Amino acid sequence: MLDALHTMLGCAQGRVKLRGRVSTANDRERPYDGPRESARDYPRRPRVEPSTRRIWVVLAGVTIADTRRALRVLETRRPPVFYIPPDNVRWEHLSPSNLHTWCEFKGVASYLDAKVGDRLVREAGWYYHAPSPGYEALTGHIAFYPGKMDACYVDGEQVSGQEGAFYGGWITSEIEGPFKGGPGAGGR
Repeated sequence: MLDALHTMLGCAQGRVKLRGRVSTANDRERPYDGPRESARDYPRRPRVEPSTRRIWVVLAGVTIADTRRALRVLETRRPPVFYIPPDNVRWEHLSPSNLHTWCEFKGVASYLDAKVGDRLVREAGWYYHAPSPGYEALTGHIAFYPGKMDACYVDGEQVSGQEGAFYGGWITSEIEGPFKGGPGAGGR
């Protein structure tokens, strides 16, 4: 089944560019000290933009995704979500989940479980196999919930996860709220 997922997303295990190195304190760079963005100013209909910032995800001491080719999705009152290209993800640590959800803008999302050693995280991330018109660039890119991972980074700054089980925003020092989510926000 995982081979079918790789084929569907247009990547093969042999093309994974990661080395599985462990992130260390030396990987951390200084937090952002420029102007801050307000999530209130993001558009209602999500906007997808390319990012050359270094994005990486760590679970159980293993870097399971690492890229400078992420897509950043911005939506009103939500921290940005980073979607990582499939060829920058270590697929041996991911397996399909039975969960599927629907976004009014992007379409049907399919979820992935992550496992490193004995550490299993259910529904650790999601992707769109066939996103709605206007969001085709997201096809096959993987988004991870930072709150479920051991650590997620943007240019060396460890991010905080957005509150609420349904939301996957990445909060950095450059983003200010208030953010959607948290107590009473609903979701799955």
